[in-house]
Amino acid sequence: MEKIASFTINHLTLSRGIFVSRKDSLPGGDVVTTFDIRMKEPNREEAVSGAALHTIEHLAATYLRNHPEWRDHIVYWGPMGCRTGNYLLVSGDYTSTDIASLIQETFRFIAEFEGEIPGATAHDCGNYTYNDLDEARKEARKYLDEVLTNLRHENLNYPD
Repeated sequence: MEKIASFTINHLTLSRGIFVSRKDSLPGGDVVTTFDIRMKEPNREEAVSGAALHTIEHLAATYLRNHPEWRDHIVYWGPMGCRTGNYLLVSGDYTSTDIASLIQETFRFIAEFEGEIPGATAHDCGNYTYNDLDEARKEARKYLDEVLTNLRHENLNYPD
């Protein structure tokens, strides 16, 4: 079988950041851009805990789908299986720079969030007890402070 594109990225040199993972053209001509929202350096940093990543998923998805400017463009937000980041699918042809401020806002929202986690009830979620708000806030703050507030070329472009 042919190796899929995301498995051809050199994870040994991949930095944390916001990367265009792929762009797909739909039959009607629309484009969906998939972003790699990489919170951890793969194979060099400990992955985000599953419970924290689950909480980040709930908070980011809620924030993005309610964002006044972006809500109609958000297709999907979800965690990577390796737990080093998330995928964001957006309707439209965008670059990492185009969504940088949106991702900064999203992670600021998560880092400062207080209260009940949206959708974290037995009625709303298939594993509602698998959440860790304190750790999610800590991971969001770390990503925001160390990466998102000072984005450089290597944080916006996959390594060659």
